[in-house]
Amino acid sequence: MPEIKMHLLVCCGTGCISSQSDRIVESLKTALKNRNLQDEVKVVLSGCFGFCEKGPIVKVAPDNTFYVQVRPEDAQEIVDEHVLKGRKVHRLLYVDPKTEEHIADSKHMGFYKKQMRIALRNCGFIDPENINEYIAQGGYQALGKALSEMTPKDVVEEMKKSGLRGRGGGGFPTGLKWDFAAKQRGGTKYVICNADEGDPGAFMDRSILEGDPHSVVEAMAICGYAIGAQKGMVYIRAEYPLAVKRLRKAIDDARATGLLGEDILGTGFSFDIELRYGAGAFVCGEETALIRSLEGERGEPTSKPPFPAEKGFWGKPSNVNNVETFANVPVILTKGADWFASIGTEKSKGTKVFALAGKVNNVGLVEVPMGTTLREVIFDIGGGIRDGKKFKAVQTGGPSGGCLTSKHLDTPIDFDNLIAAGSMMGSGGMIVLDEDNCMVSVAKFYLEFTVDESCGKCTPCRVGNKRLHEILEKITQGHGTEEDLTLLRSLAQTIKDTSLCGLGQTAPNPVLSTLDNFWDEYEAHVREKRCPSGKCKALLSFVIDPEKCKGCTLCTRVCPVGAITGKVREPHLIDQETCIKCGACASTCKFDAIVKK
Repeated sequence: MPEIKMHLLVCCGTGCISSQSDRIVESLKTALKNRNLQDEVKVVLSGCFGFCEKGPIVKVAPDNTFYVQVRPEDAQEIVDEHVLKGRKVHRLLYVDPKTEEHIADSKHMGFYKKQMRIALRNCGFIDPENINEYIAQGGYQALGKALSEMTPKDVVEEMKKSGLRGRGGGGFPTGLKWDFAAKQRGGTKYVICNADEGDPGAFMDRSILEGDPHSVVEAMAICGYAIGAQKGMVYIRAEYPLAVKRLRKAIDDARATGLLGEDILGTGFSFDIELRYGAGAFVCGEETALIRSLEGERGEPTSKPPFPAEKGFWGKPSNVNNVETFANVPVILTKGADWFASIGTEKSKGTKVFALAGKVNNVGLVEVPMGTTLREVIFDIGGGIRDGKKFKAVQTGGPSGGCLTSKHLDTPIDFDNLIAAGSMMGSGGMIVLDEDNCMVSVAKFYLEFTVDESCGKCTPCRVGNKRLHEILEKITQGHGTEEDLTLLRSLAQTIKDTSLCGLGQTAPNPVLSTLDNFWDEYEAHVREKRCPSGKCKALLSFVIDPEKCKGCTLCTRVCPVGAITGKVREPHLIDQETCIKCGACASTCKFDAIVKK
């Protein structure tokens, strides 16, 4: 058999596939065949590398050359230059935005330097559809160790010792959760994987399932052994077709290899997993709502206690963890709880994956040790704010998180620090905002989402959030009053204190945090009827400076509603009643004569 001398790893996560990475795979194979190299160089379909801003990505191993924004037509050049002649394709290398240097190895890129990949350890390195590649990376060793060297109690104690906390948002200690389920008496128990990732812009769990599905399968089997369950279920969004496909194949392959099913590895332990599909309701990310949905009921949360560990799916003890939490489990067993606990802060151990997005240069998935500061994530890993704009805020924790300002940039990221600052970890969404964002509109935007996604079961969430949104709408339309500001804070706090589940309790966070950190913007909207960022159309007007206007008539030609009049070579005028404030005139004017007020 010919020896494989080189691997070409091609990102085939959903994002890169949408940019034709599947075609890049085929083009590379064709290019290799054209040079009769198909037996010496292997093209590997891999999971996400995380640097989505620069995708599609092709990584060459063993020399670690990292090509960015590759197109199918680049394939032949990569083969001819890099594979055949050993010369890097310079134009496809990453260019550092600060030094403008070409960087070939991802280890030297600012985006990766401060990252530590535990949950994402195999994403971008193995073919997620090949169980042998997962095994070659040490996969299923943790399951083997648990079944052959540890008692179920040993496994639970190891998880408790690691300090791993749930990555789905609540941050509850995972080992303690497993302990509760393990102590429940009775026959049937369930292990449930929450893959209902609903935060807008967040794709950590989807990426793990697409790039390393066996890590979740293995972890669920370990959990089953620890708590005494023989049945596992993954509740996954049907709108994640690639993740569903790869997870299903991973389960089938594990079953065929004797790593799932009856008598695993001849130890007498049996465990199997099935997939259940969610329809995309945000509230089903809450564990009791998820369980109701699994049972075929409407996805609504229930009061706790009883907790799922006591009375979950069909009234049986059930342990619910999300995808990222499970992805940490095999590493903890193979490397040890002490190793894991040595990473992070005193009360938040390990790493956390964030979906970094918004007005930042490097958009993508980042995994950093707990305790890394927001400044390091946004400016060192994220490369700073786009177009040289000024940083204004970062919203962490998804649509129910808070908006933090520059005074929080040196806050070490962990569960407790973010809550103390008025936000939360959530599942890991991180949206960066710049000086052009109106914070009142931002709060309204997130309220629109939670109002739409409220299940309607409890009055504070169903009615209260709707009233909050109406007040914000009134303020952004220029009709807000001082009393509205007082009511806004009072109502938000009431909803937070009285809602039934986490969705309702956290939904007012964007309102409360922007009231705390951007009070001056609320005052400008209410007292001065002015939007400082110029984003609220009702408070906005476009005016032509007669001193600068040359009468070129360009603005009259681009105005979609004919609101601008004037003769050639004479200053023009905008009819404020007709103007729809689209800004087409201002962006077109060559003389900066049209200003936004």
